[in-house]
Amino acid sequence: MATVRNILAKKGDAVHSVEADHTVLDAAKLMNERRVGALVVVRGHKVIGIFTERDILNRIVAQQRDPAATKVEDVMTAPVECISPDAGRAECRHIMREKRIRHLPVVENERLVGIISIGDIVEDEGAAQQETIRHLYKYMDIEWK
Repeated sequence: MATVRNILAKKGDAVHSVEADHTVLDAAKLMNERRVGALVVVRGHKVIGIFTERDILNRIVAQQRDPAATKVEDVMTAPVECISPDAGRAECRHIMREKRIRHLPVVENERLVGIISIGDIVEDEGAAQQETIRHLYKYMDIEWK
């Protein structure tokens, strides 16, 4: 079974976070620099929320708030759904579909250890399907392209 731990092993466990008391402007700059669509919001080592492009659009731009004067903790999504590294790919997909979210922080023993996106799930599923196809071709003794 494909687990979150397996996916993180392939993609890496780099996760970008922001402290809750930083400004939205600082968070947006960090998201642009890192080319990510979400930051995990932390207070110390504890995950307390998530801040996404959607939060910027709905809670800053649409409400005409000043990003330089607004703290991330005032506009983040909280509480945040988190997942264990031992959870399966199907569980991630289910949570993302049910909650209509695209990112899941990965937490083990109350510590942030990674983040899984819907893109990571799709990529991992695609790789698994390709491997199955490769095995079927081999079983049928047909050359794989």
